[in-house]
Amino acid sequence: MEYIIIILMSYLMGSIPFGFILTKLFLKKDIREIGSGNIGATNALRTGNKLIGYATLIFDISKAVIPVIYIKFYYPDYIFIASISTFLGHVFPVWLKFKGGKGVATYLGILFTINPIYGFIFVTVWITIFLVSRYSSLSSIIASLSIPIYLQIFEDFNSIFFIIMFVLILYTHKENVKRLQNKEETKTKIY
Repeated sequence: MEYIIIILMSYLMGSIPFGFILTKLFLKKDIREIGSGNIGATNALRTGNKLIGYATLIFDISKAVIPVIYIKFYYPDYIFIASISTFLGHVFPVWLKFKGGKGVATYLGILFTINPIYGFIFVTVWITIFLVSRYSSLSSIIASLSIPIYLQIFEDFNSIFFIIMFVLILYTHKENVKRLQNKEETKTKIY
Protein backbone atom coordinates (compact mmCIF):
# COMPACT_ATOMS: atom_id res chain seq x y z
CA MET A 1 0.00 0.00 0.00
CA GLU A 2 2.84 2.35 0.91
CA TYR A 3 4.44 1.64 -2.46
CA ILE A 4 1.24 2.51 -4.38
CA ILE A 5 0.72 5.76 -2.43
CA ILE A 6 4.30 6.87 -3.15
CA ILE A 7 3.89 6.15 -6.88
CA LEU A 8 0.53 7.92 -7.04
CA MET A 9 1.53 11.01 -5.05
CA SER A 10 4.81 11.38 -6.96
CA TYR A 11 3.03 10.99 -10.29
CA LEU A 12 0.36 13.56 -9.38
CA MET A 13 2.95 16.08 -8.21
CA GLY A 14 4.92 15.60 -11.42
CA SER A 15 1.80 15.93 -13.54
CA ILE A 16 1.09 19.56 -12.56
CA PRO A 17 1.44 21.33 -15.97
CA PHE A 18 2.99 24.62 -14.90
CA GLY A 19 3.83 25.75 -18.44
CA PHE A 20 0.19 25.29 -19.43
CA ILE A 21 -1.15 26.94 -16.25
CA LEU A 22 1.17 29.98 -16.34
CA THR A 23 0.62 30.64 -20.05
CA LYS A 24 -3.15 30.33 -19.65
CA LEU A 25 -3.23 32.46 -16.51
CA PHE A 26 -0.98 35.34 -17.55
CA LEU A 27 -1.04 35.33 -21.36
CA LYS A 28 -4.54 33.90 -21.92
CA LYS A 29 -3.00 31.49 -24.44
CA ASP A 30 -2.83 27.72 -24.78
CA ILE A 31 0.86 26.77 -24.82
CA ARG A 32 -0.03 23.67 -26.82
CA GLU A 33 -0.82 25.98 -29.75
CA ILE A 34 2.54 27.79 -29.57
CA GLY A 35 5.88 26.68 -31.04
CA SER A 36 6.37 22.93 -30.61
CA GLY A 37 3.12 22.58 -28.66
CA ASN A 38 5.10 21.29 -25.69
CA ILE A 39 4.21 22.38 -22.15
CA GLY A 40 7.81 22.63 -20.89
CA ALA A 41 10.12 25.56 -20.21
CA THR A 42 11.78 25.68 -23.65
CA ASN A 43 8.43 26.10 -25.37
CA ALA A 44 7.25 28.49 -22.65
CA LEU A 45 10.16 30.72 -23.71
CA ARG A 46 8.68 30.71 -27.23
CA THR A 47 5.62 32.56 -25.92
CA GLY A 48 7.81 35.66 -26.06
CA ASN A 49 7.55 36.09 -22.31
CA LYS A 50 10.89 35.15 -20.71
CA LEU A 51 9.42 35.43 -17.19
CA ILE A 52 6.85 32.73 -18.02
CA GLY A 53 9.62 30.57 -19.50
CA TYR A 54 11.91 30.84 -16.48
CA ALA A 55 9.03 30.48 -14.01
CA THR A 56 8.01 27.26 -15.80
CA LEU A 57 11.59 26.02 -15.50
CA ILE A 58 11.73 26.74 -11.76
CA PHE A 59 8.32 25.20 -11.05
CA ASP A 60 9.07 22.11 -13.15
CA ILE A 61 12.32 21.60 -11.20
CA SER A 62 10.55 22.22 -7.88
CA LYS A 63 7.72 19.78 -8.54
CA ALA A 64 10.35 17.02 -8.68
CA VAL A 65 12.36 18.24 -5.70
CA ILE A 66 9.37 18.31 -3.31
CA PRO A 67 8.21 14.68 -3.56
CA VAL A 68 11.66 13.18 -4.14
CA ILE A 69 13.29 14.96 -1.20
CA TYR A 70 10.44 13.83 1.05
CA ILE A 71 10.89 10.22 -0.08
CA LYS A 72 14.68 10.53 0.27
CA PHE A 73 14.34 11.32 3.97
CA TYR A 74 11.37 9.18 4.98
CA TYR A 75 11.33 6.25 2.52
CA PRO A 76 14.86 6.14 1.00
CA ASP A 77 14.34 2.66 -0.47
CA TYR A 78 11.69 4.14 -2.78
CA ILE A 79 13.66 7.15 -4.07
CA PHE A 80 14.09 5.80 -7.60
CA ILE A 81 10.47 4.71 -7.98
CA ALA A 82 9.33 8.13 -6.70
CA SER A 83 11.72 9.83 -9.14
CA ILE A 84 10.54 7.92 -12.18
CA SER A 85 6.87 8.39 -11.15
CA THR A 86 7.39 12.15 -10.90
CA PHE A 87 9.11 12.22 -14.29
CA LEU A 88 6.33 10.17 -15.93
CA GLY A 89 3.77 12.50 -14.36
CA HIS A 90 5.35 15.41 -16.21
CA VAL A 91 5.65 13.55 -19.52
CA PHE A 92 2.18 11.94 -19.32
CA PRO A 93 -0.02 14.24 -17.18
CA VAL A 94 -3.51 12.94 -16.50
CA TRP A 95 -4.86 16.52 -16.71
CA LEU A 96 -3.81 17.03 -20.35
CA LYS A 97 -4.81 13.66 -21.83
CA PHE A 98 -1.34 12.29 -21.05
CA LYS A 99 0.41 14.76 -23.39
CA GLY A 100 3.02 16.63 -21.39
CA GLY A 101 6.54 17.94 -21.54
CA LYS A 102 9.87 16.32 -22.27
CA GLY A 103 10.88 16.02 -18.65
CA VAL A 104 14.27 17.75 -18.68
CA ALA A 105 13.61 20.30 -15.91
CA THR A 106 11.85 17.65 -13.85
CA TYR A 107 14.81 15.32 -14.30
CA LEU A 108 17.14 18.14 -13.23
CA GLY A 109 15.15 18.48 -10.00
CA ILE A 110 15.44 14.72 -9.47
CA LEU A 111 19.23 14.82 -10.02
CA PHE A 112 19.79 17.70 -7.58
CA THR A 113 17.71 15.88 -4.98
CA ILE A 114 19.41 12.50 -5.34
CA ASN A 115 22.90 14.06 -5.38
CA PRO A 116 23.64 17.76 -6.06
CA ILE A 117 26.86 16.75 -7.85
CA TYR A 118 24.77 15.00 -10.52
CA GLY A 119 22.69 18.14 -10.96
CA PHE A 120 25.80 20.31 -11.37
CA ILE A 121 27.29 17.87 -13.89
CA PHE A 122 24.05 17.93 -15.89
CA VAL A 123 23.90 21.76 -15.86
CA THR A 124 27.58 22.12 -16.79
CA VAL A 125 27.28 19.71 -19.73
CA TRP A 126 23.97 21.28 -20.81
CA ILE A 127 25.39 24.81 -20.83
CA THR A 128 28.58 23.71 -22.63
CA ILE A 129 26.70 21.93 -25.41
CA PHE A 130 24.18 24.75 -25.67
CA LEU A 131 26.86 27.44 -26.01
CA VAL A 132 28.40 25.47 -28.88
CA SER A 133 25.21 24.36 -30.66
CA ARG A 134 22.31 26.57 -29.45
CA TYR A 135 20.12 23.46 -29.51
CA SER A 136 18.24 22.89 -26.25
CA SER A 137 17.27 19.37 -27.33
CA LEU A 138 20.83 18.26 -28.13
CA SER A 139 22.07 19.79 -24.87
CA SER A 140 19.42 17.89 -22.91
CA ILE A 141 20.17 14.54 -24.56
CA ILE A 142 23.94 14.79 -24.07
CA ALA A 143 23.59 16.10 -20.51
CA SER A 144 21.31 13.14 -19.70
CA LEU A 145 23.87 10.75 -21.13
CA SER A 146 26.66 12.38 -19.12
CA ILE A 147 25.26 11.13 -15.79
CA PRO A 148 25.51 7.34 -16.40
CA ILE A 149 28.88 7.92 -18.09
CA TYR A 150 30.13 9.85 -15.04
CA LEU A 151 28.87 7.10 -12.71
CA GLN A 152 30.55 4.37 -14.75
CA ILE A 153 33.89 6.19 -14.75
CA PHE A 154 34.09 7.87 -11.36
CA GLU A 155 31.72 6.12 -8.95
CA ASP A 156 31.07 2.56 -7.94
CA PHE A 157 27.34 3.12 -8.23
CA ASN A 158 24.59 1.24 -10.02
CA SER A 159 23.68 3.45 -12.98
CA ILE A 160 20.68 1.45 -14.26
CA PHE A 161 18.19 4.11 -13.09
CA PHE A 162 20.16 6.85 -14.86
CA ILE A 163 20.46 4.78 -18.04
CA ILE A 164 16.66 4.33 -17.97
CA MET A 165 16.24 8.09 -17.50
CA PHE A 166 18.56 8.78 -20.44
CA VAL A 167 16.49 6.41 -22.62
CA LEU A 168 13.29 8.18 -21.51
CA ILE A 169 14.78 11.61 -22.27
CA LEU A 170 15.90 10.34 -25.66
CA TYR A 171 12.37 9.01 -26.26
CA THR A 172 10.73 12.32 -25.37
CA HIS A 173 13.10 14.03 -27.82
CA LYS A 174 12.58 11.59 -30.71
CA GLU A 175 11.07 14.29 -32.97
CA ASN A 176 13.94 16.62 -32.11
CA VAL A 177 16.44 13.90 -33.01
CA LYS A 178 14.80 13.57 -36.44
CA ARG A 179 14.94 17.33 -36.94
CA LEU A 180 18.59 17.42 -35.81
CA GLN A 181 19.43 14.68 -38.32
CA ASN A 182 17.65 16.60 -41.07
CA LYS A 183 19.18 19.93 -39.95
CA GLU A 184 15.70 21.33 -39.34
CA GLU A 185 15.87 21.76 -35.56
CA THR A 186 15.11 25.25 -34.24
CA LYS A 187 17.81 26.96 -32.21
CA THR A 188 16.72 28.22 -28.80
CA LYS A 189 17.08 31.73 -27.38
CA ILE A 190 17.32 31.56 -23.59
CA TYR A 191 18.01 35.25 -22.92
